[in-house]
Amino acid sequence: MIRIENIQKKFDDQVVLNGITTEFEKGKTNLIIGKSGAGKTVLLKILVGLIHPTGGKVWYGDTDFTKLNTKQRKAIRTDMGMLFQGSALFDSMTVEENVRFPLDMFTKLTLVEKKKKVNETLARVELTGSNNKYPSEVSGGMQKRVGIARAIILDPKFLFCDEPNSGLDPTTSMKIDELIRNITIENQMTTVINTHDMNSVMEIGENINLLHLGELAWVGNCNEVMTSDNKMLQDFIFASPFLQRLRDAAISQS
Repeated sequence: MIRIENIQKKFDDQVVLNGITTEFEKGKTNLIIGKSGAGKTVLLKILVGLIHPTGGKVWYGDTDFTKLNTKQRKAIRTDMGMLFQGSALFDSMTVEENVRFPLDMFTKLTLVEKKKKVNETLARVELTGSNNKYPSEVSGGMQKRVGIARAIILDPKFLFCDEPNSGLDPTTSMKIDELIRNITIENQMTTVINTHDMNSVMEIGENINLLHLGELAWVGNCNEVMTSDNKMLQDFIFASPFLQRLRDAAISQS
């Protein structure tokens, strides 16, 4: 579990995050949602230690991550997996080499042991046999799965996903969502997903945190979204007339 207390962040005189307190639960898909400029990306970067907060604490279990030095943070970072928005694969490396990269960086496994681990992980993301292909030779959805494989190759306790469905069609997005949820449950990871994808919100939003102008505006799950009377949530979720009609139908049947 990750717990944050009164997280604040300023850039010069601009307040980006203002007193965020919430929890990201183990074994669940924890979503951070909100409009552009709400502070989602900054919060995610604070969680992984890329940005230091102006105030507040980030707890990994009983450890205050914000108080650790660089060497102490490394121990926790080895338990983190990260799926970047654009997959961030190395174009000059094959699928196998991309997935193997964390093993090369952080383990002393033999090449045979690494290859076995890579093959097992590729099988988990349904990419068996794609070892020798290059990123340019596979689809966007497959690139995302390669990115997921690389993120989980070290069996992390914490998985962070930045807009995992960006640029994908709805069908592929749903497959990526299902894959992330299944891996989260199987590994009992604490998964944090920064997203604006409404399918993700409604399908895998087990713990949803809505940010609005740098503040935590609402916390709930996908079953509570349709019937919530939170004005800021309504403005974000039901921006389209179609979704508004769905909400009205859900309320009338409740």
